[in-house]
Amino acid sequence: MKKSTHIFIFIASLLPVSIQAAEVSVYKNEQSGLLTWTSEDNGFSIELIQLLPDFVYAVYSKHDFPKPEIDRINTYCVFGSIIKNTSPQQISYKVSDWTYVDTAGNEHPVKTKSQWLEEWRKAGIKFSWTLLPDTGTFEVGDWQQGFTTIKLARDTEFDLNYTWTLDGIAHKGTLKNLRCAPEHIKQP
Repeated sequence: MKKSTHIFIFIASLLPVSIQAAEVSVYKNEQSGLLTWTSEDNGFSIELIQLLPDFVYAVYSKHDFPKPEIDRINTYCVFGSIIKNTSPQQISYKVSDWTYVDTAGNEHPVKTKSQWLEEWRKAGIKFSWTLLPDTGTFEVGDWQQGFTTIKLARDTEFDLNYTWTLDGIAHKGTLKNLRCAPEHIKQP
């Protein structure tokens, strides 16, 4: 290991980090069967809503994306995401610090908006507003939303590890047993 890596690890070990159990709720839409997970912890609320591939296809088709690009994003597990500051202080987050853990225990980075935009620009796409921003700093009561993409197959389970900072203290949370949306709604 390089000396600079040792220094970084040492400095990172000095930063205050809070790890607590979050309050997590799961809601099932009775009509569609789709699930929504909401976690509230230390002033940070995150909500992930399963999105069907047909919905994702419709969103990007409406904005004239080339079919190969729509097909590519539909190889990802796509969630509608809502992040809120529920604290009396400023909070911030960085998607590049988030990871997901697949059923084999392998940890992977969450693909960021900037990564998608770079790929889309190469394909001649200038559209950008659907994805969750890479970073956010929220004052009291602020929130934002966008798509979060996880590179897993339909109906796959995983855990999402996410981080945020509140009043200079880094926090970590995990949403366990998330499930990618199925290919289609199962009709009764």
